[in-house]
Amino acid sequence: MEDIRGNLIRIKRQIKETAESCGRTAEDVLLVAVSKTRTPEEINTAIDAGVTDIGENKVQEIMDKYDNVKPVKWHMIGHLQTNKVKYIIDKVSMIHSVDSYKLAAEINKRAAAHGIDMDILIQVNSAREESKFGVTTGESEQLIKDILQSCENIRIRGLMCIAPYADDPEDIKIYFEQVKKQYDQFSRIEHPRLDFRYLSMGMSHDFPVAIEAGSNLVRVGSAIFGERDYSKI
Repeated sequence: MEDIRGNLIRIKRQIKETAESCGRTAEDVLLVAVSKTRTPEEINTAIDAGVTDIGENKVQEIMDKYDNVKPVKWHMIGHLQTNKVKYIIDKVSMIHSVDSYKLAAEINKRAAAHGIDMDILIQVNSAREESKFGVTTGESEQLIKDILQSCENIRIRGLMCIAPYADDPEDIKIYFEQVKKQYDQFSRIEHPRLDFRYLSMGMSHDFPVAIEAGSNLVRVGSAIFGERDYSKI
């Protein structure tokens, strides 16, 4: 558990140094600790060390851990099937991975039933990788328009991107920059349910480059908790 605390100190230092090199502050970048395959005990150690936001890729992991984790903001960051929205709608503070109107409509329906407004991000697949979910940069504008027109219990808070893996993260910086450009365009639109605040880009291996490209929310897992044991999945 000491490794988690030490890793967090190191990650926060990197965030601070990278942000300041871009004329920003550490407070401008939200750290979401990704707890995929991690135990409640490990998550609670991270929370005790200052983590305020936890991200999970799978609905079942949120369900399994939720009651055994200290108060924290939960983020759904993985692909979300419409038939599983009902299980987490009252547990997460934001859903990062909205990539279709069908999913948005289900989130809206479940949020309305609970009398809440759900914050979402639109997932953009700027590299057009077939192995990843997300709309293209061209499709995102229409998706946002459709959601704003019909989904009264959704507030669109920004964009999310997962860039391709590269040994040198500088090689994929262009994909972050494309999404940042689009983020800036949408930020200028005035609408009561379009409140851009979060550009969710960057994970353990590439978050400094993502911050340099304009990210203000990074999703860091293995760099905090150590390499995952996928036999636990």
